[in-house]
Amino acid sequence: MPIFDASEYKPPRIFRNGHTNTMYPFLFRKNICPPYQRERFITSDDDFIDLDFLKTNSKKIAILCHGLEGSSESQYMQYMSSLLAENGWNVMVFNFRSCSGEINRQLQMYHSGWTTDLHEILGKYENEYEEISLVGVSLGGNMILKYATDQIYNLSDKIKSIVAISSPVDLSASSQKIITRQNILYDKRFRITLLDKVRQKYELFPDSVRIDDIKKVKTLWDFDEYFTGPIHGFDGAEDYYAKSNSKQFLHQTKIPTLLITAQDDPFLTKESLVFEIARRSENLYFMAPKFGGHVGFTTFGTNYYWNEYKTLQFIDAPHDFSDHHNTIH
Repeated sequence: MPIFDASEYKPPRIFRNGHTNTMYPFLFRKNICPPYQRERFITSDDDFIDLDFLKTNSKKIAILCHGLEGSSESQYMQYMSSLLAENGWNVMVFNFRSCSGEINRQLQMYHSGWTTDLHEILGKYENEYEEISLVGVSLGGNMILKYATDQIYNLSDKIKSIVAISSPVDLSASSQKIITRQNILYDKRFRITLLDKVRQKYELFPDSVRIDDIKKVKTLWDFDEYFTGPIHGFDGAEDYYAKSNSKQFLHQTKIPTLLITAQDDPFLTKESLVFEIARRSENLYFMAPKFGGHVGFTTFGTNYYWNEYKTLQFIDAPHDFSDHHNTIH
């Protein structure tokens, strides 16, 4: 597919800075508290996943996957789910293990390439719907992209579209970027909640969690090296990144897929700007606005942000998307 022109996203000058556009929604966008209905799903390994629904009696459902240490309560999930529900979609927000307000039962939690739970959820709910769309943000975007392209699972033919926003499709490069000095506040914030969960895991599994390694964790890369990797069966951080990044599989996508990645995203590098893969793909649509930050895309004068409207437009009619956008060859 050609690359789509995203120059229509023109934020005010103050938001033409990746950090400003990233932080503003997190700090100042109001929580709107959608009327979620929670259902608890029990996994094949006797763990639980809390799923939050907005039900509209539709036969089509959008399954939303949040970012690192996010949840259905994250502002970007609240707004995306509300917009889609207002426009006729049933919505399920998939809270990853340990992210719904209660620590999960098993040692394993979640990571960028953990697709087993998503597959099991789809297996339970797909018969209730005629059409399914997967929408992932940041880590959740890499997760759904990997699920749809790595050919580990047989995918439901009801999955008609995929949207990934601000997704670190090259995990190693993104990990190195987020631990740079300019990103120290983001890095520290993530580590606080992740390490708290490790301490809770130690209480449950004292023989499986090397609690003394907490002292070695000075960055997110360290966390993946000493905890994410070993807990989930990887040989450290780089093995985890190599096996879990979706970029290596994107050329195999058979489902219409939209990637939205801002060129000034402070978490991502040029390795996540997949221009060449998109040009060679029949099903991969790529929009790379000059501005937007990481899951930012701040927009004034409307109820929702630019990336949220683009998501709705794409999943409503993925095959017509190119009719309404200029291309960059």
